[in-house]
Amino acid sequence: MDKDNRDDFTFAKLSDLKLPVTFRISQLEGNRKPRSFTELLENPELRFHGVQSSTLSDLYVTCQLVADNKPLTIPFRTAFKAFKNSYTCVVFVLWNEWITFPIRYCDLPLSSQITFTVWDIAGPRKAIPVGGSTFRLFGKKWTLRRGKHRLLLWPGVEADGSVETTTPSKLVTQDEMGRLEKLVKKYERGDLPKSEWLDKLTFRKMEEIHAAETEKSENLFLYIDLPRFDFPVIFSEPLGQETPVTAAGTSTLPTIVQTPTTPSISSAFISDPSLWSVVDPDIANENPVEDKHRRLVRSHRSSPYDRELKPNAKIRDELAVILNYSPSQVLTSEEKDLIWKFRFYLARDKKGLTKFLKSVAWKDSAEVKQAVEELLPQWTEIDMDDALELLGPGTVDSRVRAFAVKQLSRADDEELLLYLLQLVQALKFESAAAEQRSSRSATTAISYDDSGLSDFLIARGVANPVLGNRLYWYLMMEVALEDRVMAKMYGRVVYKFMNKILESENGSERRETMRRQGLLIDTLAKRARELRTSKDPRPKKIEKLRSIISDSKNGLASMDPLPLPLNAKIEVTGIIPEKSSVFKSNMFPLLLYFQRSDGGEYPVMFKDGDDMRQDQLVIQLFTLMDQLLRKENLDLKLSPYDVLATGPNQGMVQLIIPSKTIAAIMSEFGSLLNYLRAHHPDEGSVGTSGVEPSVIDTFVRSCAGYCVVTYLLGVGDRHLDNLLVAPDGHFFHVDFGYILGRDPKPFPPQVKVCKEMVDGMGGAQSPHYARFKNFCFTAYTILRKSANLILNLVTLMVDANIPDIKHRDVHEQLQEKFRLDLTEEEAIKHFEVLLNETSYITVVLDRFHDLAQYWRS
Repeated sequence: MDKDNRDDFTFAKLSDLKLPVTFRISQLEGNRKPRSFTELLENPELRFHGVQSSTLSDLYVTCQLVADNKPLTIPFRTAFKAFKNSYTCVVFVLWNEWITFPIRYCDLPLSSQITFTVWDIAGPRKAIPVGGSTFRLFGKKWTLRRGKHRLLLWPGVEADGSVETTTPSKLVTQDEMGRLEKLVKKYERGDLPKSEWLDKLTFRKMEEIHAAETEKSENLFLYIDLPRFDFPVIFSEPLGQETPVTAAGTSTLPTIVQTPTTPSISSAFISDPSLWSVVDPDIANENPVEDKHRRLVRSHRSSPYDRELKPNAKIRDELAVILNYSPSQVLTSEEKDLIWKFRFYLARDKKGLTKFLKSVAWKDSAEVKQAVEELLPQWTEIDMDDALELLGPGTVDSRVRAFAVKQLSRADDEELLLYLLQLVQALKFESAAAEQRSSRSATTAISYDDSGLSDFLIARGVANPVLGNRLYWYLMMEVALEDRVMAKMYGRVVYKFMNKILESENGSERRETMRRQGLLIDTLAKRARELRTSKDPRPKKIEKLRSIISDSKNGLASMDPLPLPLNAKIEVTGIIPEKSSVFKSNMFPLLLYFQRSDGGEYPVMFKDGDDMRQDQLVIQLFTLMDQLLRKENLDLKLSPYDVLATGPNQGMVQLIIPSKTIAAIMSEFGSLLNYLRAHHPDEGSVGTSGVEPSVIDTFVRSCAGYCVVTYLLGVGDRHLDNLLVAPDGHFFHVDFGYILGRDPKPFPPQVKVCKEMVDGMGGAQSPHYARFKNFCFTAYTILRKSANLILNLVTLMVDANIPDIKHRDVHEQLQEKFRLDLTEEEAIKHFEVLLNETSYITVVLDRFHDLAQYWRS
């Protein structure tokens, strides 16, 4: 370190210390008693031990670096030191030998220890431990130890080096020499004033005390010297690594769950790589200074002055910024105080409730009482996105959750169906989950009663058979999962739901309908599993499937009218055997043509052996986004087909027929334009390459729509076999096994636009491609306005055990896609850059997939 700048520092970081670990084994002092005559008679071999001999004795020291009960280096050994045994018990051996370990200081874990064992000769090729000691390299304040240290040797044992060591280097009770050595260390650090003539007298007297203490002590001590650095060296890890690891192998810092009482950490501080953060182990505890400040600031909370308080123009702008924060944004203590100060003013703002509840000190019973008993009932109606946020795991008080349920009652059945999947997941944060939170709560001011969410869902499900049918299958899915605690809770909800249906009009018929649906799914699942696991070739599988359907004993070809579980609006009377088939993918899903009551057909794919819940979630979000766009009068011709997971590894998918994959179209027709022209020719059209204008318009719009929605959800693994086009121009995606940025291919483009799609619009220079880009920009800006709704819906699914969102920070991943930090104009420019990044790599990867499919077939 530069000596000129030495005074600018008070400590150094361990991560910057690139030197190897070095220390000096100085000397051994203390008393070592020889064996008694009785012991020698019982065990004559003891007479060969060095301490028993009146001649020379050979001693050496072994040392090893360990951490978390595991060695970090091989054992190192000093030279043999011969010394003359005297008839007294006092031992003094001087090694003065430096040891250098092949590991750098910056690579040391916080739990590093050095084991020291002194050995004596016990006969030919045999040694016994004189004593052992385990020395911790870091002190209580994560500071690297330095200078001279006196290590207590535990007689007759080898140093164990374990986390809970039985051979610690420190004395349990401090003796006089230990006290004096502490003072010497302070003197060497400059903490004690120096006086040359007095220091000489003091050290001479200390030597006398040391000799006297050593003679009367019954202990052995090993002295070591550690390097003396100019500054204290504080444990730290290089940037980008996780928090330090303790001796038990776990993080030294507690897992911080953001609650209304958790101190906030500046996001600017965390994101700045040039800053080095020393993390406070008490970060999860309440800061007494902040707590006192909060109580002082809010001491006038019951004052009538608060009720009439209105912000000035500057504060209104500050409040507007805070209210526009995303749901995951953590409020600072100053922002919380500002929200609390103007809480009565904000009660008329529908965006203010979620931020106000985050500003409440939930350990303060007076604040909780005012928040939920006085302010909450008079708060204005809130939007659905905020209501969904209040039903998440962050909301503890059941009165707040009940308020959110009350807001949901304003939604009609069609809108409620869009959120139903997440509302079923929100039941996990009620009842049993609330009881667990209640047991950990530090205050009794919070209510843990039932919020009424399950009663609300049941009532709406009973009133609307279509909504009730979907609710039934969502609940049954949770009952079938492995979490027994939650399965039991969902089982109680199903039981209550069934009883309420029985009490309704035609309740017995509805119960019977759901029973028949369950039998149909069980039969299909059993047969699909048999066909999937059989070693028959595909033609034989198809033949068996048609035989199974035709067999009247299975009740599949003909049945009483039954609402289809996939879509209860569709009533079916059987499966058409001759049209049913088996797909040629790995899982061999079934292609089933259901006969509708109105005479039409409804093609369905039934899959066994695949978890369909992720596809179900993606399609639900596509449907929601389609509705949001249509509300703004933008119809992008999306085709969000129905998906229903009927079990943890099975489900049904609606098939859009007729349609073909782009891979098949390119193979058969050479281009998308030839395919569209073959089905909808219009030789007289201008600028549409001989295709009907409405078909090209549908193709352009649907390409733009799927381009935006797949980007927002980070859909991956796109190739020409999961991009489909219908003859009327509808373009759509299938197979959503990879979302939120996961992709098995290297360097995936963020926006999924392949060359074939662009060619189908007439090329990148055509007016249709320009319209495509404009549709993308408009859709992106519209969906950004509903970002909080989409973010909250996905966040509610984090505990649903869906592969790509399990244990992942999905909120931040999605938020990054919306770029809420940009203005609308900046966001459009950002998306345009992403569109232009589409590269030829996509084309190359698609060719590789073609080869794989060729060999698979």
